[in-house]
Amino acid sequence: MKSGFVTIIGRPNVGKSTLLNQILGQKIVITTDKAQTTRKRIKGIYTTDKGQIVFVDTPGVHKPLNKLGEFLLDEAKISIPDADLILFLVDGSEPAGKGDRWIAENLLETEIPVIIVMNKVDKLKKPEKVEENLLSYKTLFQKNLPVVRVSAKTGRNIDTLINNIFKKLPEGELLYPEDVVTEETMRSVAEEVIREKILLNTSDEIPHSVAVKIEKYQETNEIDRIYANIFCETKSQKGILIGKGGSMLKKIGTEARLELEKIVEKKVFLGLEVKVEKDWRKKENSLKNFGYEQEK
Repeated sequence: MKSGFVTIIGRPNVGKSTLLNQILGQKIVITTDKAQTTRKRIKGIYTTDKGQIVFVDTPGVHKPLNKLGEFLLDEAKISIPDADLILFLVDGSEPAGKGDRWIAENLLETEIPVIIVMNKVDKLKKPEKVEENLLSYKTLFQKNLPVVRVSAKTGRNIDTLINNIFKKLPEGELLYPEDVVTEETMRSVAEEVIREKILLNTSDEIPHSVAVKIEKYQETNEIDRIYANIFCETKSQKGILIGKGGSMLKKIGTEARLELEKIVEKKVFLGLEVKVEKDWRKKENSLKNFGYEQEK
């Protein structure tokens, strides 16, 4: 039996969270087409007869512009030393760019085995273009790395990827009970689901400036009562989040509540309030309060 930790690294929007959800066959990480959707390391645990793979999904690697950006980059960095294997996930529909080169040179110069995972190749019609893009990623490295082409969206070649991962993992017993899929608590799941609905429903001005904090989570057999605050940085953002006559906040709340009811398999009451905390992304105390603090 084999078991180990596999870190997924890549630029924003290459499909890291979509890939993890596809592998696990259920949604444990929120996904949108906006950068910085993933803000924290999230473990997804895949168990079969062969053994167990503990995937670590990380925020997309990008140049930090504030304290939150620094936290996101650190989340990716500190997931590498403990990994048994690294998946370098790239957007195979385009050639390697500056961001990919930076990751290869600054994060992946390591003795830990690396597999290049080319996502989104199904978007390309010409096979020669796929090969051209593949070469641009392979030449980022001194050594010849294995490559697996996948579609995180459709699940194409996921079995091949899993087989390649197990080949690289050490022998070992299960690290988690076989029925565990993630370490995340329902409080953190609820925060992420609410934030996802905000990202999906608001324009570019809002997503990066929003944080969600569960203030109270009351669980009973019949219903879960969840009270959450949505924090933004300006009064104008607060106005957008609430919407005319409260319409936007109601839409976000309804979509989040319905998704949470599917997860907990019972009724959910969700109370949302919007608050302004100016420049919270630049303040260490605010980041700590919203859970964006490195684990010691």
